[in-house]
This record gives sequence, C-alpha cells and structure tokens, in this order.
Amino acid sequence: MGAVSTPVAARKWVHPVIITTLAVGAVLLAVYFALQGAEYYRLPLTERPFHPQHGTLRPAGTIGLRLGFAAVVAFAVIYLYPLRKRIKPLQKIGKTRNWLNFHVLFGLAVPVIVTFHSSLKLRGLAGMAYWIMIAIVLSGIVGRYLYSQIPRNVTAAERSLRDLLEEADALSHELQTQEVFRQDELAKLLELPAPEQVAAMALLPALITMASLDVRRPWHVAALRRRVLTGGELWFTLGGLRESSHEDLERIIRAARSQSWLTAKLLFLNRAAEVFHLWHVIHRPFSYSFVLLVVAHITMVMLMGYF
Repeated sequence: MGAVSTPVAARKWVHPVIITTLAVGAVLLAVYFALQGAEYYRLPLTERPFHPQHGTLRPAGTIGLRLGFAAVVAFAVIYLYPLRKRIKPLQKIGKTRNWLNFHVLFGLAVPVIVTFHSSLKLRGLAGMAYWIMIAIVLSGIVGRYLYSQIPRNVTAAERSLRDLLEEADALSHELQTQEVFRQDELAKLLELPAPEQVAAMALLPALITMASLDVRRPWHVAALRRRVLTGGELWFTLGGLRESSHEDLERIIRAARSQSWLTAKLLFLNRAAEVFHLWHVIHRPFSYSFVLLVVAHITMVMLMGYF
C-alpha cells in the first residue's frame, strides 16, 4: 500500500507547487516592473518621449511589446478553461478544479501585465478594452466565490446537502456539550438571518449578506480566542486570528466555525445557485466583447507595423 500511495500523495503536491510558484513569480515581476519604471510611469504623457526608458517601456517598446505577447499568452490560457467544457479530449486531462485554479491565476495576472504593457495609457479602443477587462476580473472574483458555495450537479447537491445536514447536527451537539464557552459567547459567531428573511431578499442583498458573514467569521473567531488567551499568547496568535497551542480550545473553535459556515451555506444554498446563474448571464457577454476588442487591438497593431 505504501508503494502505491506514495506516488499518489506526491502528485497531489505538484499542482499546488506549480500554482504557488507561478503566483509568487508574477508578484515578484510586478514589483520589479513597478520599481524599475516608477519614474517613467509617474511622468505626464507629454514628457515621456524624452525619458531614457521610453524606448523600452512604451507599449510599442522592446519590453512593452514583450509584455503584450505575455498578455496574449496568458489570455489564451484563461480561455482554455471554458473550452475544456466543450472539447471532450481536454476533459480527460487533469481535474476541473486544477483547470479553474489556472483560470483564476492567469485571470488575475492579465490585468497586471496589460497595465504595464499599456504604460498607463488608457485611451481609445485599448482603454475601452482595459476597463472591460477590469470588469471581467471583478466579475470573475465574484464567480469564483459563488462556485465554492454550490455543488456542481444535482447528484452532488443531494449528497452534499445530506452530508452538510449530518455534519451540522453533529457539530451542534458538540457545541451544546462543551464547557469552554457559554452559549451567549458563541452567539455572534452562530448568529444568522432567519430562512424567511433570506428567501425574501433580492439577489444582490443576498450575495452581500452571504459574503459579509464569511468576512466577519474570522473576526468573531478571534474574539472567542481573546476571551481565553492572555499575554504573549495574544501576540503569538495576532490577537486571536491565528490558531493557539491549546488543543481543547481549538477543537471547540473549529467546531463553532464549521457550524457557522455550514449553517450559512445551507441557508444560502438556493440563493447562491440563483446568483451564480445570473452571474453566467452577465459574465459571458463581457468576456466575448473583450475577445473582440483584443483581436481588434492586435490587428491594428499589426497593420501599423509594430511587429
């Protein structure tokens, strides 16, 4: 068993390592370009032609063009994910979740690359494409959040719902029998709107409420730790945001946090699915229009003889 499981376990680390390496590399490159070109990028457009870096950092410069090529490659990688849903041979390669991770990573990298490629000259067709791209990225962040909230299909939904209910019941029992916190001390973490309120919410308020619960949850957990921890332990845990070394305390906190997350997920499951469907309706037209603008931009650049 050990000989079989070891390669499998090793393969599980390959994708996270690749994603982390690419993400760190992208951040370092962004910092490098920001520092190297800071003086040039701060200049008014009328003064830039007289700067010694103009020949390299302008959109048609040596570095500017390379950044443009990099943006096109990253852009192509982004669209492999939706293509995979329609091309069967691609569906046999890797896991959907891994493809989505690359889609998200390159989706976040493209705006940074394009920003440096444009040297902050955001006018005309290129400027229109840029702001549509920003809208797509913001929409994509919302979509990724919604994707994590709902099961992928009906069978998975039924199984997930059953598992969530069973796990929520077990956690509820554990919290009622624990002696570390009083029930009123757990109230803020476990407090949720009533099902009738959620059902009556419009989609946007439902999304905002769901996201706000997820954002506030770590701070409620930190407040629970601060009720128990003192002195140096508070510094070590960054005011309760990090886990402490107290196993009993962390076991109860994990149960309370899981109970809060599970209950919220069950409460907003249907609304999240509705918002996700609406998100698809909005996200796709922006994506397709961006493709057309990018093709038009590249065509104009080629006709003008920049490469």
